[in-house]
Amino acid sequence: MTSISSSRRTRTARAARASLVAGVTAGGVLLFAGPAFAHVSVQPGTAEKGGYSTIALKVPNEKDNASTVKLELTLDPKHPLVSVMPQAVPGWDVKVEKTKLDKPVQMHGKSIDEAVSKVTWTGGKIEPGQFQQFPLSVGQLPTDADELVFKALQTYSDDDVVRWIDPSKPGGEEPEHPAPVLKLVAKGAAAGGDDHHHDDAKGDSDKGDSDKKVTATAEKSDGGSDSTARALGIAGIVVGVVGAAVGVLAGRRRRDTAA
Repeated sequence: MTSISSSRRTRTARAARASLVAGVTAGGVLLFAGPAFAHVSVQPGTAEKGGYSTIALKVPNEKDNASTVKLELTLDPKHPLVSVMPQAVPGWDVKVEKTKLDKPVQMHGKSIDEAVSKVTWTGGKIEPGQFQQFPLSVGQLPTDADELVFKALQTYSDDDVVRWIDPSKPGGEEPEHPAPVLKLVAKGAAAGGDDHHHDDAKGDSDKGDSDKKVTATAEKSDGGSDSTARALGIAGIVVGVVGAAVGVLAGRRRRDTAA
């Protein structure tokens, strides 16, 4: 009889430990689910066709043992943008590169024969667990496309380079390192977009207001994403605690029955 009771207690202890491990594991999976989806992205994600917009490249640091020290952004060569102006980011230096266009374009009564092809930020650091936004005023956005695809190279202090250049296919599985995409929509449909069809002087004034609007929109979006990640983490912890409690209670019931 003593041997049977001892065997039951052993099985009960094992079951309790298994429940505890399962609960903690479930909590850990949910807790760390948020950062796994932290990719380089464009915010806001939409802008109006044919207009001007202020966007921001959101760059999270996905490593826990190195800092991001460089960002290289290559613009879509199929749809050149003749106006690309970076906003100063404290601690970072920015370099804008241009290339000659095969066919000049007309803008504000002027013939433009070159366009920005690449923007590079260096000199700063994005520490582990943090992100940085790099704002750009861009235009004139194309009217014959539904999106602009950028390619971004993220360099870390350990010399690792993450290439955010993989194309995303509609309805397909998201690639491991998707390229940042700006969706282009009809006038009036963009969230946070800034449509400019003005002269240069007024355009500069309007861009200042647009910077404030887009920054607020991006911060709101960031807050929503971070809040979701925190909520998932808390939910995971709760699941772990509940699982552990269920295991312990089950063990107690079995011991009482055995006694």
